[in-house]
Amino acid sequence: MKRVTLLALATALPSMALAEAHMAGEGPAVSYGQRPAYLIDKMEDGELKQKLMSCEGQTPQRTAFSIGHRGAPLMFPEHTVQSNLAAARQGAGILECDVTFTADHELVCRHAQNDLHTTTDILVTDLAGKCTTPFSPAGEGTEAAAECRTSDLTLAEFRELSPKMDAANKAATTAEEYQGGTADWRTDLYVDGAELMTHAESIELFDSLGADFTPELKSASVEMPHDGFSQEDYAQKLIDEYKAAEIDPSRVWAQSFNLDDVKYWIENEPEFGAQAVYLDDRYEAEDDDEGLIDPNDPATFKPTMQELADMGVNYIAPPMWMLVTLDEAGEIVPSAYAEEAKAAGLNLITWTLERSGPLAGGGGWYFQSVTDAIDDDGDYYELLDVLAQDVGVAGVFSDWPASVTYYANCMGL
Repeated sequence: MKRVTLLALATALPSMALAEAHMAGEGPAVSYGQRPAYLIDKMEDGELKQKLMSCEGQTPQRTAFSIGHRGAPLMFPEHTVQSNLAAARQGAGILECDVTFTADHELVCRHAQNDLHTTTDILVTDLAGKCTTPFSPAGEGTEAAAECRTSDLTLAEFRELSPKMDAANKAATTAEEYQGGTADWRTDLYVDGAELMTHAESIELFDSLGADFTPELKSASVEMPHDGFSQEDYAQKLIDEYKAAEIDPSRVWAQSFNLDDVKYWIENEPEFGAQAVYLDDRYEAEDDDEGLIDPNDPATFKPTMQELADMGVNYIAPPMWMLVTLDEAGEIVPSAYAEEAKAAGLNLITWTLERSGPLAGGGGWYFQSVTDAIDDDGDYYELLDVLAQDVGVAGVFSDWPASVTYYANCMGL
């Protein structure tokens, strides 16, 4: 009995010390784990591999170059306390809460307002009846489907949910079966006990972890204004929660795909607007839309990079593939988009490393402009090196921040 007591005490002490460090804003100790070394081992022999191997014994340090994308969702349920703890322990100096709102207009961390059916257990709870579109089973020629929004629930109801890995079994015939579908290169190992967060709670947590903040104002799935809650109210409430927590604006990079949100912050909250990030998604426009961007044709950049800068935009954040292309020798090099952005004095942040899983098949969506050069997991570092050294990005979102942290520490970023 005495041995058990002593063991319990010894086990508790590190947690107590960690909690005290969190309260002091120092953050947890940083550890790389196994993945960076695994990726380096997979690289082709060369100068970059040798450089990264030479840093194996370095002491890990937190870095703002490494940004936790929804925490560390390669292995942990996204936007949970545990996912962000993991990201902080991997050295992410900036953490993300994607912000949406509930039926009573409280701000919570979710990647989309309408993702509760794939990121929580709502369909197997008593709250399933509140979903915008109830669960329907797979049938002949049809997939299982549902749509559940945070705006379907009050904050109190949202808190009743349990998070899970973002996935769905589209062949499911029951709501219980629909809970599956996690990609085989992810895991459900860390789902048990994961905790959802409000935006205000994320601010408190990230601050205690010694990290800075990059909240993203997500597009609403409901028509705006929503019960008198306008888009401007929404954008302002996000900033107000940092003010209430007395967070210095220099620690906040508020993001939005909606340029009007960014302009609102620039005009109405200039201290926060100075670091507001325009998530440029004009690559998703239709082929007949004049806004469609070809990352290698500056004539398609409307508004131009200089026009964005003249609006007061200082940061833009396109996906990785927009910033790179292949030269005639098949080497990864900066795209015209990247060159024009830098020429206009815009700071670049990009997303999302390690969201593609194994790269043997070319990397998929996030690597689409350089697919012919991608055939191995070691190429994560090949691309990251071009983004950091040649494109000159200020930070990189990652689903497993340790890999970016290792690179940034090794290169002195």
